Amino acid sequence: MKREILLGDRWVGDGHPAYIIAEIGINHNGDMDVTKQLIDASVVAGCDAVKFQKRTPELCVPPDQRDKMRRTPWGYISYMEYREKVEFGQDEFSEIADYCKKNNIDWTASAWDEPSVDFLEQFDPVLHKAPSASLTDSALLKKMREQDRPLMLSTGMSEMDQIQAAVDLVGTDNLILAHCTSSYPCPPEELNLKMIGTLREMYPCPIGYSGHEVGLPTTVAAVTLGASVIERHITLDRAMWGSDQAASVEPGGLRKLVKYIRVVEEALGDGVKTVYDSERPSLEKLRRIDTLPMRGRYQK
Repeated sequence: MKREILLGDRWVGDGHPAYIIAEIGINHNGDMDVTKQLIDASVVAGCDAVKFQKRTPELCVPPDQRDKMRRTPWGYISYMEYREKVEFGQDEFSEIADYCKKNNIDWTASAWDEPSVDFLEQFDPVLHKAPSASLTDSALLKKMREQDRPLMLSTGMSEMDQIQAAVDLVGTDNLILAHCTSSYPCPPEELNLKMIGTLREMYPCPIGYSGHEVGLPTTVAAVTLGASVIERHITLDRAMWGSDQAASVEPGGLRKLVKYIRVVEEALGDGVKTVYDSERPSLEKLRRIDTLPMRGRYQK
């Protein structure tokens, strides 16, 4: 079974390099200079795409939360005011689209409501992404599917029957299903990376991994387990203000992560045992006796 999907001009899935998404989210804190620095860091690291979040605050912020006060970089303001401060609009996303095109990197955003899907459509995104919180929002999933683009679903905070219901709703064509645990940061014992294999057994589509852990090894391990799309939050500094910063990777770490993933992909090979040319000097020098019968090359 060949699991692959076309994202822009890149085939993604079994037999292809992992598609690596640097999740900027709202770690820009409403600052376009920070945004461009994060895009630059993603380009330098060799990521395939950057991703943001798009909300309509009056739809996404529950009424009982809107007037709650909180301390922010903009002062002591209501939660609704905070959501508006970090929400990019037409001008900002137009600038993002131009900057990403100039730097030859894909971009998209997680839409948290139906008007946000319409908003993003004008920019011809490489895919639509439903965040874990929206996996059970059937109206939003239908809206995304109607756009006839690749669709990525994150599965954090979800039971298997909820994942199955979402897949039943949108189908597996042009779908990426991403394993995820929605805690920030996520402790290693709750990453449950073997779920990548479980999802691969259940669904005939590329399986991804959206990680919120501290460190890099477990994300690289996700690739060895069959994840073909990797998403990690990024930041300029994990000490910056914001709820996602602590579970994010800084620019130096992002460069290492991409490098490690590419090295591991090369090292995985094809699973067919062979004697490499580099081994032959050792073979001729060290193997003194060869009396076992040769039965030809082993076939998987």
